[in-house]
Amino acid sequence: MQPHETNDETLALRALVWTLEEPARAMRLLDLTGLDPQALRTSAGSPATLAAALQFLENHESDLIACADALGCTPADLVRARARLEHV
Repeated sequence: MQPHETNDETLALRALVWTLEEPARAMRLLDLTGLDPQALRTSAGSPATLAAALQFLENHESDLIACADALGCTPADLVRARARLEHV
């Protein structure tokens, strides 16, 4: 595993937690990804689920920017992490 893969997974997990902190945003994530709460719990650490969570944020620019601000990174960092996670 490359160092950036671990960093990408950590960043994506943090972004997923941020997404789930707000109930309406969490429901939107579940609705758009087709995941149910149990499936999300089971697959939360998988690169595919993490990439989907970051893709969800990319599709909602205001959330992408707010999440990046909250995590102390740039929106581009989240986009790059998603791109790399899709190829793990």
